[in-house]
Amino acid sequence: MELDLGAIKTVMQMDVLRCKSPSMVQKEIAVHLLAYNLVRSVMAQAAYLAGLLPRQLSFKGALQLLRAFEQNLRHSPCARLAIRQAHLLGAIAQMKVPYRPWRVEPREVKRRPKPFKRLAEPRNIVRARLLKQQERYRDAFLR
Repeated sequence: MELDLGAIKTVMQMDVLRCKSPSMVQKEIAVHLLAYNLVRSVMAQAAYLAGLLPRQLSFKGALQLLRAFEQNLRHSPCARLAIRQAHLLGAIAQMKVPYRPWRVEPREVKRRPKPFKRLAEPRNIVRARLLKQQERYRDAFLR
């Protein structure tokens, strides 16, 4: 479960939600979960055709391949679409995760906090204040 949550949050860039209202945040989370499930279903198809388990395939690799093939599939003539989908599934099946039973990951946060304080006012108000302050310094310097 934690691997799935980690994939959703980091690989799909959901670690920072961009919406402001609670209803839009719910929609944003729902869209991320939908996209995650769609990628996992394509991975399941590729694994089935290759005789693998879906967990043996790389989620990030599958997502990158889907993004790379997006335009190719979208503008593909109907007669060639099945062939291109087969190529995509074959490429995803090649993105196997190696078996590493000795791998252990630390449970610590690597990202360092920023040395700046949080923006608590609207950006345009703070920007106007900084411009006014800069103007005062310039006037004092020119005197």
